[in-house]
Amino acid sequence: MEGMSVENMHKIVVAVDESEESMHALSWCLSNLISHNSTATLVLLYVKPPPAMYSSFDVAVQMFSTDVITAVEKYGTDLVNSVMQRAETVYRNFNKIVNVERVIGSGEAKDVICNTVEKLKPDTLVMGSHGYGFLRKALLGSVSEHCAKRVKCPVVIVKHPHDK
Repeated sequence: MEGMSVENMHKIVVAVDESEESMHALSWCLSNLISHNSTATLVLLYVKPPPAMYSSFDVAVQMFSTDVITAVEKYGTDLVNSVMQRAETVYRNFNKIVNVERVIGSGEAKDVICNTVEKLKPDTLVMGSHGYGFLRKALLGSVSEHCAKRVKCPVVIVKHPHDK
């Protein structure tokens, strides 16, 4: 690492999902947090939803369990590939030196994101905001707010332009 100053090396985790908001956050990150003369590591973090649990008494699931499990696994893999391809399209449009790592987690997004940030110890966590209203946020909770309260690094929550 000769000739490279420590302040120019950044590790930034960007939480990505199927939403426009997360791709906007990735684009914002590339435009605003990564300079042309720095070497940054961009960690794209995608969290697959937890698998649905069924009881052993569910006859329909027992009869079609292997087909259902195979279909769900294929759908999950296709979704991961789709999100990562969209993210790749976003970061390829920027002429900056960026090392990209992909991390795939499974479970509740807020817990996986916080745990991953704790393990990776990045300089910054970047997340998009879905712009939910008060009632929906009260019922569902906000993943970005949860993470902002719990992780130890700075958190940037990027609002999509349509949320203004």
